[in-house]
Amino acid sequence: MEPLEVLRHIVVFIHLVGFAILFGAWAVEVYNKRVHVTPLMNIGLLIAAVAGLALAAPWGISYDLNYAKIGVKLVVLLIIGAFIGIGLARQRKGGACPPAIFWGIGILTLLNAGLAVIWR
Repeated sequence: MEPLEVLRHIVVFIHLVGFAILFGAWAVEVYNKRVHVTPLMNIGLLIAAVAGLALAAPWGISYDLNYAKIGVKLVVLLIIGAFIGIGLARQRKGGACPPAIFWGIGILTLLNAGLAVIWR
């Protein structure tokens, strides 16, 4: 295995860790029956986004990247980020996170993972 390929696999692992943090923080809130956005969701999103952007660069691979898939995943990621930002802003002002925003975060996070796995 070439060193660049090993590095790419490490970045994929970090990307998965970011997803796990984001979805795990959301799932904990669901389990506790709270409609609440947490800063940990923001951290998971940031890790997944940075690693995802690094993976979008054509380094260490012998095949062409699927730029349509990358673009769709980026748009979904930006929507998740907007939802997290809206939820956190509402909570800071003393209000509650709208349930549609909260559930949208979880559904879109799963959609993004599904796009990664299913779309080749």
